[in-house]
Amino acid sequence: MDFFQDSESRCLILVRAMALAVSISLVILLCQKPIATFSFYLINCDSSIQALAQQYFNIRIWSAPATLAQYVILGWFLGRQNTKCPLLIVITTNLCNIFLDLLFVMHYGMQTEGVALASVLSEYTGLALGLMLIARNRSRCSRAICWSYLLQIDKIKAMMLINSHLFVRTLCLIFTFSFFTVQGEKFGTAILAANAILMHFQTFMAYVLDGFAHAAEALVGRASGAKNKALLQQSLRTTGFWSLVVALLFSLTFIVMGKDIINALTHLPEVREPAYEYLPWLTILPLISFYSFLMDGVFIGATLSRQMRDCILISLFVVFLPVWYYTQEMANHGLWLALSLFMLFRSLIMAGYFAHYRKNWYRKVYKDCAGWE
Repeated sequence: MDFFQDSESRCLILVRAMALAVSISLVILLCQKPIATFSFYLINCDSSIQALAQQYFNIRIWSAPATLAQYVILGWFLGRQNTKCPLLIVITTNLCNIFLDLLFVMHYGMQTEGVALASVLSEYTGLALGLMLIARNRSRCSRAICWSYLLQIDKIKAMMLINSHLFVRTLCLIFTFSFFTVQGEKFGTAILAANAILMHFQTFMAYVLDGFAHAAEALVGRASGAKNKALLQQSLRTTGFWSLVVALLFSLTFIVMGKDIINALTHLPEVREPAYEYLPWLTILPLISFYSFLMDGVFIGATLSRQMRDCILISLFVVFLPVWYYTQEMANHGLWLALSLFMLFRSLIMAGYFAHYRKNWYRKVYKDCAGWE
């Protein structure tokens, strides 16, 4: 395959994915009222909290096109093993969000609507930057795009099939954390706020560990395409080692500085005390969840999206929900136990699946390679 054929393939993938992202976001915007009604029905929270959440939702929903398009751009760059552009986009988006939050909330005195508006504007800022970075290859892509190939039904179906597996996986994660939040609200606003603070730790950890997942995704995909066993094994060892090291650092940080970080995030004693109580659960999460984050990247790079979907469905319906149901007498500790076991078993199931199917996968991908066994 020559340069322009390769350029054509890359550009077609980008345009198809962007078209799919825009289509999905338009459906979300058109259906925002039933989505909001159903979501708040499931949450069933206090009326004052629901009013603020509704206000936030009505503004934040308009970032859907930018958010989905950003995912496409980030994935496209990562697929080309370009990590600098995604890093620049993510950093710009987050710094813009922080600046606008301070401007709208602290300077102009806006409340929920200020936070939501800051998020929307920062998402579109990140999208604009991503499009500018893509525009560097505009001349080559314009020569490569052919509309007859762009609208190939088999290619579109294959993309939608893979994305449907990833969508289910993401939906399960969203449901798990949303369910965790909703159940925590039943124990009072102090517990709800404490859980929210601790989940900020989890979210930040997930962002960092996702970096290794993205690296594994690109490296495993490259090794699979090149039928290079040595590169594959080296990629797994390197990303696995550094994921473990970072997970250990997070656990140590939560143990040593967890209370100080909580104190920096809230000055309310009624929120600090329950946050201290449930902090030990958070200290073990990095060690039991880092492997699942890494395996997400490995499974995507190895085009095992269906198997990744099956693993999280098992973890959700066989582990998380039953554990929560049978530990309700433990109150919020039961919730944290269910979440911890969900993360643990997702790691174990994915590890077991990968170990069981690895040899068959190797044979399938590298069947033409001599001396693979």
